[in-house]
Amino acid sequence: MALLLLLFFLTVPVVSADDDDAFIGVNIGTAVSDMPSPTQVVALLKAQNIRHVRLYDADRAMLRALANTGIRVTVSVPNEQLLGIGQSNATAANWVARNVIAHVPATNITAIAVGSEILTTLPNAAPVLVSALKFIHSALVASNLDGQIKVSTPQSSSIILDSFPPSQAFFNRSWDPVMVPLLKFLQSTGSYFMLNVYPYYDYMQSNGVIPLDYALFRPLPPNKEAVDANTLLHYTNVFDAIVDAAYFSMSYLNFTKIPIFVTESGWPSKGDSSEPDATLDNANTYNSNLIRHVLNNTGTPKHPRIVVSTYIYELYNEDLRPGPVSEKNWGLFDASGMPVYTLHLTGAGTLLANDTTNQTFCVAKEGADPKMLQAALDWACGPGKVDCSFLLQGQPCYEPDNVVAHSTYAFNAYFQKMAKSPGTCDFKGAATITTSDPSHDSCIFPGSAGRNGTFPNTTSLAPSSNSSTSGCHSIYFYGAGSVTTSVIIGVLLMSVVCL
Repeated sequence: MALLLLLFFLTVPVVSADDDDAFIGVNIGTAVSDMPSPTQVVALLKAQNIRHVRLYDADRAMLRALANTGIRVTVSVPNEQLLGIGQSNATAANWVARNVIAHVPATNITAIAVGSEILTTLPNAAPVLVSALKFIHSALVASNLDGQIKVSTPQSSSIILDSFPPSQAFFNRSWDPVMVPLLKFLQSTGSYFMLNVYPYYDYMQSNGVIPLDYALFRPLPPNKEAVDANTLLHYTNVFDAIVDAAYFSMSYLNFTKIPIFVTESGWPSKGDSSEPDATLDNANTYNSNLIRHVLNNTGTPKHPRIVVSTYIYELYNEDLRPGPVSEKNWGLFDASGMPVYTLHLTGAGTLLANDTTNQTFCVAKEGADPKMLQAALDWACGPGKVDCSFLLQGQPCYEPDNVVAHSTYAFNAYFQKMAKSPGTCDFKGAATITTSDPSHDSCIFPGSAGRNGTFPNTTSLAPSSNSSTSGCHSIYFYGAGSVTTSVIIGVLLMSVVCL
């Protein structure tokens, strides 16, 4: 689960791993029953303007698909391969030759993550962890790639003890025999400390001590902010507190010049009965606020204005992952490439097309029951207060004259009217969100830039208080035998309902 952070003490010169601007990347897990092909994955990345990814392995097909895209790639040594690489320089060199050298420069590999959370999940491999990093790095040096490819290893934030206040945090001392040489290696090679940060788990394990708003980056009144009594710094979110705790922990071991990359962070969109806060709204809120926090270069209270680059966990929902329901629901997209929710990213530029600053639409779900579509269409054009006059005969969106096309228009008009709020594209399961513009011919859908690059007058798409039809909305009925017709009378009946 992945996020990148670049943070430094104010006395340390700023060193950026990717120019001077913060960026958002994503992790790509593959525990998906209907995993898209590498070509499909890359197509989604391009469509969403995602320029940084982390792979949990070094899959050849995926690396070939990423070739010549310019997308920056972090590849990984899987945990099960760590023991072999950590005990053999030759094995490490072969791994680099096969998984890195064979793909650069066409594929823009910029980092190698050696294992993942080894100290907490695979402690028997901990004694060879630093050797594995050194062997991998030596192979890069031999190929003159050490200047462009950094080597590190992601750690769980649970290795930090007494993480609040951050100024008193320190690493679990039992890992000093590994942590000290690891930090020496990172410092000597100009690499960074990879850290996985999950405020969701900190919140869940706090038994109510951590407020939900504090975990979700929601604004807090000053008297509710957490204050480090030693530094008097105010912390408005869990994420910043954990990152600063890691910096203080490194400082405690006399390492003050190593930037932090948070290689995993996110929030699940669904959970079981014991996970009531794993919801679409909370996942949307957390990731939207995290992205905004990263891209505005806020930094942390201890390190303001220092870029914080982040990999979100994760691109797809992984339905094959074991464990509670939440483990399967961290993705931004489902396997078909549809957004799980619509991010609120005002001011985030062109990143992620499934945000409210870019084009997303609500359409009739493929295979939906026509009767459900008809009922939902009636609701949207009635109680939903959508102006369905564009669907009348002779109007731009009358053709094709069927319940799927007309309900798609009505669903999307309601979705756009409600500012794409979570839950407004459902219609009892008959609708779904897409990034593909459903506009056609002269029928330009609300939310579309249109063929001429301008948006339609969306204010005219909702009932107007000055309209002669104010409070009256059309309900459309389609014949059971056929949903297509060239006439309104008979097969398409319009009745007026005044609300």
